[in-house]
Amino acid sequence: MGIIITILIGALAGFLAGKLMKGAGFGFLVNLLVGIVGGFIGGNVLSWIGIDWGGTIVGQIVTAVIGAVILLWVVSLLKKK
Repeated sequence: MGIIITILIGALAGFLAGKLMKGAGFGFLVNLLVGIVGGFIGGNVLSWIGIDWGGTIVGQIVTAVIGAVILLWVVSLLKKK
């Protein structure tokens, strides 16, 4: 059951980050990848500044969205060069 929740959170986070950064999602697989990598990035960044959501689903989604937005922002910077 945990892997299903991870997939759903990753896909949702990638979709939301795509909406925030570009205005549209990227498709299920890319959203999933962006969301899962974003969860890793967001978890690390938020732990560096001392933020802990307590493991709630909403906290996991917010963390993954923050990380996915950071990921998409860095990718957009690299594409401009």
